[in-house]
Amino acid sequence: MRAGSRAPTGGGDVDPLGMDDYGAFTQRFGNLVPQTLGRWGLDVRVRTDRTRYRTGQPVEVTIEIRNRLPVPVNLAIEGKRPWAWAVDGHVDASEEPLHASHGRSRLDLRARETLRIDQEWHGRFRRPGSPTRWVLAGPGVYEISAYVPAVGGRVQDSITITLEA
Repeated sequence: MRAGSRAPTGGGDVDPLGMDDYGAFTQRFGNLVPQTLGRWGLDVRVRTDRTRYRTGQPVEVTIEIRNRLPVPVNLAIEGKRPWAWAVDGHVDASEEPLHASHGRSRLDLRARETLRIDQEWHGRFRRPGSPTRWVLAGPGVYEISAYVPAVGGRVQDSITITLEA
């Protein structure tokens, strides 16, 4: 993963109540927002730099997870990963079976904060075996998705791309 950044949207204005900061007040206030409301206020967007690629050509993927609410939220997450991306349902473009990550973690976002994550898919799928190998995806249409596995329901978005020979 390349660097993700946390940046409040809205032109850099500072909230006079401190809702845009990660202070103790913000943490406690975020815990008061019901999970259902926090999930409703969450917006996930995934996009690519283009929609058509040659097989094997890198695909630049941008994921944005945004809290649309004017208050901070602390969402309970199923498992240890607060977000994930997938190609045709294969998380991280891997066909290896996922190990169940028991327990929960949290996704904390300030008021109107947007978390931006830049990924690159190299047009390959990771295949299980010994040794593990990466196999070039063939020509066709592929769905790239991103999601937050929030308790009570997944918040997600997807886009389709075409790989050409």
